[in-house]
Parts: sequence; structure tokens; C-alpha cells
Amino acid sequence: MGSSRKRRPSPKGNARRSLTPRQKEILRLVAHGLTNREIAQQLAISVRTVEVHRFNLMRRLKVRNVAQLLRQALLLRLLPKTFASR
Repeated sequence: MGSSRKRRPSPKGNARRSLTPRQKEILRLVAHGLTNREIAQQLAISVRTVEVHRFNLMRRLKVRNVAQLLRQALLLRLLPKTFASR
């Protein structure tokens, strides 16, 4: 009897693919220590828009604070390996 079960996609792959390019950009800037205001200025968007992107990013990655966000981003390889060595 062969296995008829389908393989489930990796949750890590799903999280990585489910992030929008803008969320990945916001994540990178958060990882570099920028505030919401600084991110908004750099991307020429409102602070509220940055807050919404961060909220959605944290919800998708199932984290509650920035430390968890950065840890999850590193585990999912959403940030370059060199980020951790800086």
C-alpha cells in the first residue's frame, strides 16, 4: 500500500512567501533599528501605514514584540546571515 497522504508545505516557506515585498522591506528596516517615523520618512509613507505593515507582519509571523519578530525573521531566513554578526 502506497502512502496517499500529501505532503504539507513547510510553515517556514509559507510565512516567507506570504510576506509582501513591502513587509519584507519594513522588516529589514526594523532590523536595522529604525523607528516607525524613520521608516515612514525613508519610504515616503505615513507613520500609520508603517504601523499597519508592522502589525500585519507580526500577525503573519505569529509574534508579539520586536525581539520575537527579529528572531523569527532570522529563523525563517528573511534577513541575511550577516545581520546576526553585526
